[in-house]
Amino acid sequence: MSENTNVHDEVAGFLNDTPPTTSDDDFDLLLDNFIAKQMEEAQDNINEAEELKQQNKEEIISDNDNEYAANLPNEEKQLYNAYCSFAGAIIASAVAGNVEVPVFTFEAQDIYPRFRPNRINRLNDDIFTGWRTLLTVQPVRLSSLPPNPSDEQILSFAEKTTDENLQAALISYVEILIELDGCEIAYNMRKAKAKKRKIERQIIEEHNQRKERMQKYIAAIQAKNFPIDAERLVANYFKTARKDPEGAQKILENNPATYAPIEVDKIPPRFFGMIKPKPEDGIRVNKQIGEFFKKLKD
Repeated sequence: MSENTNVHDEVAGFLNDTPPTTSDDDFDLLLDNFIAKQMEEAQDNINEAEELKQQNKEEIISDNDNEYAANLPNEEKQLYNAYCSFAGAIIASAVAGNVEVPVFTFEAQDIYPRFRPNRINRLNDDIFTGWRTLLTVQPVRLSSLPPNPSDEQILSFAEKTTDENLQAALISYVEILIELDGCEIAYNMRKAKAKKRKIERQIIEEHNQRKERMQKYIAAIQAKNFPIDAERLVANYFKTARKDPEGAQKILENNPATYAPIEVDKIPPRFFGMIKPKPEDGIRVNKQIGEFFKKLKD
């Protein structure tokens, strides 16, 4: 699990009463992290809006949290159900133990329309609140729980306890951890797919822009009636420009015939058709085309 969702490690530390370690904060690092998180949040908003659009769904806006719960996707719904089981078991334990019933604040709306690591702060708080209640109600039983218990150790302990509320709380707690992992995996997969779609769109846009530039060059050459295969010249120029844009541009301006030969037989004869075109005229036209490209702007 990521740092954002690794609530079990924090709970383990809480059970051992181990104070958290702290270090001096670096302002520049904090600022960079803040900006990066803001950008990630904005991109996540875009991704979620696109996902709802693809599913022909509109985002729910309601005062009834049950409506959000009913419309959660599968991964989020399983996480929310596990949380409800945990909260219910904690409340039952508090009532049975005659201690103050904790107030839980996490809602289905917190992970709607999709889970994000930064949307589970209230879930984490409720888990800590639940464990405090369990330790108050069942201090003797929980004292035999191993330090820094693994998921398997918690489940093994839960199977052996005779208190049904404690058993339900421990099992649903492990279920929360499992569902958090599933939600985070799904979240990362959605991010990867969204990134892939973004790259694909950029490639298509660049391809279309390249085609537009190519057509512009071809049309400009043909409009001047230069005796050269415009399509071949432009295609070869852009092919070379992919690897060496600067070098390709120099060739285009200084010796365009490198990309397509001058068609000497198509050079108009001079002096009313009396002087037929010669190879030297091809050199002259080659320079003219190069000068033309020096002046041509995108």
